[in-house]
Amino acid sequence: MYIQKMDRIIRWQVFLLICLLLPMLLTACSQENVKKLEVGDSAPVFSLQDLDGNTFNLSDLKGSPVLLRFFLVDCKFCRADTPVFNDFYTRYHKKGLQVLYLDSLGIDQKVVKAFVKELGIVFPVAQDIGGTVSSSYNVRALPQTIVLDPEHTIIAAILGGVSEPELTQLLSPYFSE
Repeated sequence: MYIQKMDRIIRWQVFLLICLLLPMLLTACSQENVKKLEVGDSAPVFSLQDLDGNTFNLSDLKGSPVLLRFFLVDCKFCRADTPVFNDFYTRYHKKGLQVLYLDSLGIDQKVVKAFVKELGIVFPVAQDIGGTVSSSYNVRALPQTIVLDPEHTIIAAILGGVSEPELTQLLSPYFSE
C-alpha cells in the first residue's frame, strides 16, 4: 500500500513537472527564429480595416512616411499627445504623411470609438485583433510609436509620450514648409 501511494505521488510529480516545463520549452523553440526589429530594419507589412471600414494597407503607402501608434484608451500620454498627432496629420497628410492608431488589446470597439470621438482624432484608427501587427513590430509596452520613413524603414520607436519637437525632428526631412 505504501509503495502504491509513493508510485502515485511520483507520477503526479512527473506530470506536474511536464506541465511546467512543456510551455517553457515550446515558447523557447517558437521564439528561436524570431528576429527582433531594430531601427534601420524594413517595416513588416500588414493590412487592417480601420473603424470606418476602410483598408489600411502598409504596402500601398510606399513613398509616404508613416506613424504607427500602439495606444491605450486610458493612457495619460495618449490623451496628452493625440493633439500633436492630429496637428501633424492635418498639416502634412496632403504631402503624404500617414498616421494609424492601433488598439492591440482587443478593447471593446464602442470604447475605442468613444476615445476617437472624445479626442477628435482625424486619422485612421484600427483594432489589431489578436495582436498580430503589434507582435510583428515587437511591441511589448504601450503606448509606443513606430516612425517609418517613405521607404518604410524604421527610423524610430518611441515608448511613452511623443512631443511636437520629436516629430518635427523625425519628419522634417520629408516635408518642407
